[in-house]
Amino acid sequence: MAADPGARDASTRGSAAWARPATPHPQPAAAATPLVLSGANVVLPTGTVEEGRVIVDGTRITGTAPENARVVDVRNHWLVPGFVDIHNHGGGGASFAGTPEQILTAIRTHRLHGTTTLVASTVTDAMDLLVRQAGLLSELAEQGEIAGIHFEGPFIAPCRKGAHSEALLRDPDPAEVRKLIDAARGKAKMVTLATELPGGVDSVRLLAEHGVIAAIGHTDASYEQTVEAIDAGATVATHLFNAMPGLGHRAPGPIAALLEDERVTVELINDGTHLHPAALELAFRHAGANRVAFITDAMDAAGIGDGRYMLGPLEVEVSEGVARLVEGGSIAGSTLTLDRAFKRAVTVDGLSVEDTVTALSANPARLLGLSDRVGSLEPGKDADLVLLDADFGIKGVMRRGEWVVAPRLA
Repeated sequence: MAADPGARDASTRGSAAWARPATPHPQPAAAATPLVLSGANVVLPTGTVEEGRVIVDGTRITGTAPENARVVDVRNHWLVPGFVDIHNHGGGGASFAGTPEQILTAIRTHRLHGTTTLVASTVTDAMDLLVRQAGLLSELAEQGEIAGIHFEGPFIAPCRKGAHSEALLRDPDPAEVRKLIDAARGKAKMVTLATELPGGVDSVRLLAEHGVIAAIGHTDASYEQTVEAIDAGATVATHLFNAMPGLGHRAPGPIAALLEDERVTVELINDGTHLHPAALELAFRHAGANRVAFITDAMDAAGIGDGRYMLGPLEVEVSEGVARLVEGGSIAGSTLTLDRAFKRAVTVDGLSVEDTVTALSANPARLLGLSDRVGSLEPGKDADLVLLDADFGIKGVMRRGEWVVAPRLA
């Protein structure tokens, strides 16, 4: 994230803003009648099946259609797994630094665009506020609304801060990293670190020991320092190419180390702003589709549109879908949704549908340890799926057997 994406006023910092919701947000009810979606191009881990079918019974995908199943003809469409976003700060005019209802607004916004599994990302703030935020987000994770928490900042390099507040940055002291992990109550999924800072490598080891992904990002590390962090247990590159030194022929920096190591999955923001198409092609060509995870890095304006937004203490102008700091002009996150990332990957970047699905669903599900439940259309997994038309526009979104966006088919 290149900015602090919580449009907050003083009221959101009070105790009421961080209170437990009065009642858990209700989960989608499973469809009462088993459903057969028939005739689409169905993208499976083994490839695409033309005129295939997906059977939904309750909240799960099943291999056999019950006798009472309702058949829905979805010919001339694509059926792909629900999208999994591991780096997302908000949308729908709300951020994950807000109240419970604001957070739910952001979650619902991205579900409408096909993201059925989402990790809520924080941004640099005072430690006591991050601890409170982690407590609230962990409760929503326990309710099944989000898949966990990603802490981006405050342990990042000032010279690569993007739109994070420099005054709140700090070195990655393992004791403070541990404080955030503990506050998340088992729901911390990832922490982004500038691992070259004092305590960085020790913090990577701490995260690995606790089963939390250590991600290298907002970093000024050298090639050698990046290799050291990977050897210590770092496994993700936070928005590769962005907020890190460029690739040099004598000082290759972190990009070369992150691309060449088979243990690392690289995040890419495929919105046409954060990356030149040649950079995206380089990442896919060198890392391979199995090591790429498309993310949104979305902020409040995702799903809303242009305008002025207060992102923490920083004012952002969103113009033609691009978010930039009013002061300094730094890119301030994105307004991307994953359905747009999908369409761009296939229609502009020339990626195959299968590789795009791998980057949007299978790889991030694997990183989160959720491959047994989500990330592919297979019997026994959650009935999380996206129905796309022939031009790769959203026609339907199902989460756990319930339509979030019900298809309107002729």
